[in-house]
Amino acid sequence: MAYLELDSLTKAFGHTLAVDHFSLNVERGEFVSLLGPSGCGKTTTLQMIAGFEEPTSGTIHLNGRDLSGVPARERGLGIVFQTYALFPHMTVSENVSFGLEMRSIRRRERKARIARALDLVHLSPFASRYPRQLSGGQRQRVALARALVIEPELLLLDEPLSNLDAKLREEMQLELRRIQQEAGVTTLLVTHDQNEAMALSDRIAVMQAGHLVQEAAPFEAYENPSNVFASTFLGKSNSIECRIENGAIVTTAGVRLDCPAGAAHTGAALAALRPERISFVDPGEAILSGTVTERVFLGDQWLFKIDTPIGELLVTRRNAGRSEPDTGSTVHLAWQAEHLRILATGDAA
Repeated sequence: MAYLELDSLTKAFGHTLAVDHFSLNVERGEFVSLLGPSGCGKTTTLQMIAGFEEPTSGTIHLNGRDLSGVPARERGLGIVFQTYALFPHMTVSENVSFGLEMRSIRRRERKARIARALDLVHLSPFASRYPRQLSGGQRQRVALARALVIEPELLLLDEPLSNLDAKLREEMQLELRRIQQEAGVTTLLVTHDQNEAMALSDRIAVMQAGHLVQEAAPFEAYENPSNVFASTFLGKSNSIECRIENGAIVTTAGVRLDCPAGAAHTGAALAALRPERISFVDPGEAILSGTVTERVFLGDQWLFKIDTPIGELLVTRRNAGRSEPDTGSTVHLAWQAEHLRILATGDAA
């Protein structure tokens, strides 16, 4: 039995199914992310695990214990919300202590556990400060310390980094992963940020319209998406409408492309191709040519939109400090057949 088991978890609000027969196993010590767009059911799933929402059907087991009917306060969970929910009139130490006081932990043990928690999140020198005297990243770490100090069976994170600026969010991703690994706590994160999910997770559970559409390690999920939604949501991707005929890809424009080895599908399909897998080459090496319709400088890379006979393609190129083709330029494109992922159109719906 897995440490956390969600079995056919379903939640209906009236006639609307927010979560539909969602099943997921999480092993002890794992960091798993529920990833998907707004309205896909990821937060509702987290709220059912936390005990804030009652499932319409399905079961939740944690460490062999059925959580059906168990009040939220008795589930032994640590929870960090998007807003951190710190008490402004309490110091850092008092905020971290709050959950221990509610559990009637003796003063001596409480003091020792607070010290360990603050040391874990590198906030020991700030114990006497108030939340208003802290940066956003420091407040986030206080919220983490408060969740971890009760030694939870499971840590639930609800978009905890979304209120931070981009640079601080990247820094806190590394910090959050360090804290989770040092604490050894089983963690479930809800996020709509693909980069965050890939940076933090042992596994990613991609959700769409209340369903689990893919569950895999970050590299596997990115390289081998299960359908078009997973392909386009977990990073950028080009989707090429085509048919598979006699081991070759035939696009709607009649262009024939090499098919990746081992592709068993025949008939109507979509070929997914990541923008970073496409190269600019000399004309004699090109699979096809196109015209740059837009280019965007992103600092570490360039993003191009290319008008081609098989439709618009996105291409990304690492910024190597050299001149790049401008809008209106003709470019010649190539890629390796093995980088195409063939998705049946039925799976892409």
